[in-house]
Amino acid sequence: MSENNINSVNQIRNLIIALIAIIFGIVLVLSSQTTVNSESLESQAKQAIPLELAVNNGKPSLVEFYANWCTSCQAMASDLAILKQEYQKDVNFVMLNVDNTKWLPEVLNYNVDGIPHFVFLDNQGTAIASSIGEQPYNIFKENLQALIAEKSLPYVNLNGNISSLKSNNEIIEGNNDNPRDHS
Repeated sequence: MSENNINSVNQIRNLIIALIAIIFGIVLVLSSQTTVNSESLESQAKQAIPLELAVNNGKPSLVEFYANWCTSCQAMASDLAILKQEYQKDVNFVMLNVDNTKWLPEVLNYNVDGIPHFVFLDNQGTAIASSIGEQPYNIFKENLQALIAEKSLPYVNLNGNISSLKSNNEIIEGNNDNPRDHS
């Protein structure tokens, strides 16, 4: 084989490798991008039922605490959009953005310490269960079906009645036993 033929074969091989690398790179970039973005969360929030209406209209509710920057919230947005379409006649879907200080009382009331945080409310607007974090579609579907049927939700952390903490300990300035006095 002549040197020109070897160079031609090498050039073709290099061109094929380069094309494969480019195609592979494009596929990786496209597959790594989330198809749901914060705008879809915002559009869902605009379509959501206001909390005040949800707790008073006699239907059970799912309250979602979210943030536009939350990647788990974004990842679940498409599944939740499907569930909202399927169950909107039977369940109120409420979305509260934790970055909006307007919802601080609700964040505190429902003990939101991570997002996405979901609170399930019965027909009277009473919190009966909650779940935190990314949840698979089927689990949410089963929880919604149980909520509608007024049965125990199979996949949540149940919240029962709790006692409020009342401190009987008085903080005394200069008391070395007080942890706030240690530096």
